[in-house]
Amino acid sequence: MNLTKEQLAGMIDHTNLKAYADDAAIAKLCEEARRYSFKAVAINGAQIERCAKYLAGSNVHIGSTVGFPLGQMTVESKVFETMDAIRKGAHEIDYVLNVAELKNGNTDLIEREMREITKACRAEGVICKVIFENCYLTDEEKRTAAEIALKVRPDFIKTSTGFGTGGATVEDVRLMKSVVGDAVKVKAAGGIRDFDTAMAMVEAGAERLGTSAGVELMKHFENL
Repeated sequence: MNLTKEQLAGMIDHTNLKAYADDAAIAKLCEEARRYSFKAVAINGAQIERCAKYLAGSNVHIGSTVGFPLGQMTVESKVFETMDAIRKGAHEIDYVLNVAELKNGNTDLIEREMREITKACRAEGVICKVIFENCYLTDEEKRTAAEIALKVRPDFIKTSTGFGTGGATVEDVRLMKSVVGDAVKVKAAGGIRDFDTAMAMVEAGAERLGTSAGVELMKHFENL
């Protein structure tokens, strides 16, 4: 796939989700996102208002996590966190589904959770992404989650938090894409640290890339 520099930048969620990301780290993240015109910064909710200050006047989205990184919160807690993030200035929500309940076969809860969070985002014109955390799932469970997403229609389904035992794989991106087709987009995240890996994810069907190596990817592109 032949991408322009601008197209690649528009696919990148420039990420810093570390617990110790202080003001200097967030300022740097936002400055880089502005400089390269990345689609979004991906941060924890406590950093939303700080990012809003640093990104004022830019087109860079603020992407906030919800239920991160374990997903082990009640549906009601995740909906509250979603609404709080939106009120504080988030343009995008990346929430972690309840992995344990998916493995329990409790698809009703998974669907309710997805519907309520997607509905909250839709009402405010905010993008909703559902993180599967594939490293803990069987292929059948991944398909089940993707089939629920096909019914609910969040904007994206996403491979990983980057905090589990594994990150994005080309095989998982292909599997997820095979279920949702063009109805829901796929975001690859976790372990995307070089240009070749990023391009492999795009070739497999990813339309957004979550990575802390966005600057390195752009510099590599410039040197091609």
